[in-house]
Amino acid sequence: MNLTPWEFLPKYKGKYFNGTWPTLPEVLEITVERYGERRAFTAYSPELLELTYKDVLEKSKIIGQYLHSHGVRKGHRVGVTGKNSPEWGLAYLGILFAGGVVVPLDYGLSNGEVEKLMEMADVDILFCDEEKYDFFQDKNLKNLIALSPKKENYVLHISHDGDETIDMPQEDDLAAILFTSGTTGVSKGVMLTHSNFVSDAYQAQANMNIFHTDVFYALLPLHHSYSMLAVFIESLCVGSEIVFAKHLAIAQILKDLKQGQVTMFLGVPMLFNKMIKGLMKGIRDKGIVVYGLILFLMWISGLIKKYFHVNPGKKMFKGLLAKLSLDTNRVCICGGGPLPASTFKMFNQLGIDFVQGYGLTETSPIVALNPKEAYKEDSVGKMIPGTQTKILDPDERGCGEIALKGSMVMRGYYKNDEATREVFTEDNWFKTGDVGYLDEDNYLYLTGRAKSMIVTEGGKNVFPEEIEDKFQLYDEIDQILIRGYVLDAKMKTEGIEALIYPNQDGKDLSREHFQKVIDEVNSNLKAYQKISQFHILHEAMEMTTTKKIKRHKVVLKED
Repeated sequence: MNLTPWEFLPKYKGKYFNGTWPTLPEVLEITVERYGERRAFTAYSPELLELTYKDVLEKSKIIGQYLHSHGVRKGHRVGVTGKNSPEWGLAYLGILFAGGVVVPLDYGLSNGEVEKLMEMADVDILFCDEEKYDFFQDKNLKNLIALSPKKENYVLHISHDGDETIDMPQEDDLAAILFTSGTTGVSKGVMLTHSNFVSDAYQAQANMNIFHTDVFYALLPLHHSYSMLAVFIESLCVGSEIVFAKHLAIAQILKDLKQGQVTMFLGVPMLFNKMIKGLMKGIRDKGIVVYGLILFLMWISGLIKKYFHVNPGKKMFKGLLAKLSLDTNRVCICGGGPLPASTFKMFNQLGIDFVQGYGLTETSPIVALNPKEAYKEDSVGKMIPGTQTKILDPDERGCGEIALKGSMVMRGYYKNDEATREVFTEDNWFKTGDVGYLDEDNYLYLTGRAKSMIVTEGGKNVFPEEIEDKFQLYDEIDQILIRGYVLDAKMKTEGIEALIYPNQDGKDLSREHFQKVIDEVNSNLKAYQKISQFHILHEAMEMTTTKKIKRHKVVLKED
């Protein structure tokens, strides 16, 4: 009999929680009961900081008591903005132990932008890093708490005498309001409950085993739903350790991975593309014979892994993996955007269990995950338990807008009933805005975003993301954006154009060279998908912190 990853929870029901799912504070209490002495949070810079799960629980409760004594009550919204750190994690949990709602804010935004989001979410208490501390100190907030020891009111120095009775949240109460990154428009505050997060964290594990012996690397910003759930909350649920990344430089990343003996590494397509390119270039530099031999061995390894479910690559390529500091790694997870099938395949051939997933902030976010034992390279994953999926108005390929129901689907957008109504059908299906199809095994395939869809002269629907994916492994291109341009306003038909921002280190940045690249990509596209014009940009396009181009902000300047 196969047990579910949440099979152990009934043992704690009645003692630690009473609902269908525990709340996040209750999850932490259960994990302390199971693995209290295990390291929970670790940071290696600027100096070593290690906290066990018992430490995290004790400090979170103190912060909760402190916030409660300063007026935080059940449902009160408290902001957190700063780089990934143990202090960020303690602030997040402390707010929940006060009965409050966490509002994680992108530290990459300007002070003014953060202030605007705080106003939208009715936030008057803030935890922040030192670079924003002075600005908000002058804003007469109810309370300002530092995530850096260089400032007063440092979160780790907070103390509180007494034991006030706190009205703790229930599973259907709000846990957090997360602002969408806004690639196509204005940010909205996504309301997610405790049961949204906790059910998603456990149900996602049905497609991938996670153990208390695992070590996660928190590299991507934790204010983003992907890393918040897949690193922070997953770790709390199983008792894994989190190593917090303070710097995004590749050298520091490799050092952290090695020092922390990381087993679970989450990243975005751009990062994994760079890592595999760098490794393969190093092999290529050893000569054509060595390069050919390694490629052949990778091919053999990949076949064995895929068809016999045995992983010889881990031992065969241990030396190569050590160059990427991935020799202790068990699983790499890619999210936040589509990944080329070739990158996915190469990591698996090298012995890394490489997992691709799919979700949105509005779905907590994971709804699909590729099981490492039965992955499909072109799919974003198998739908996780507890998720219902419907394809709205499918075309002849079975493609249509993906709609979802399940315990992970948000309550709605904060103070925005109109936007909430727009994304739900009358029978309460959440419309993702993504277009794709399901196969007979319940694996999901994406073809693009409904909002960015191009309607060609022949009436065909083209999704820019499908074409953009074809450019991911061209080193000479730093950014690519595919979009429609008006061919016939009356007929509402569009041609397809590419906006290219070249890699400034490229050897050949001429228009002729990029025409050859376009021609090469066009040769592998269907007739109605072909790019008919392109522009070379002199400035990089604005991106979100998860490295997605903000399409609505791209204004074309002359080549």
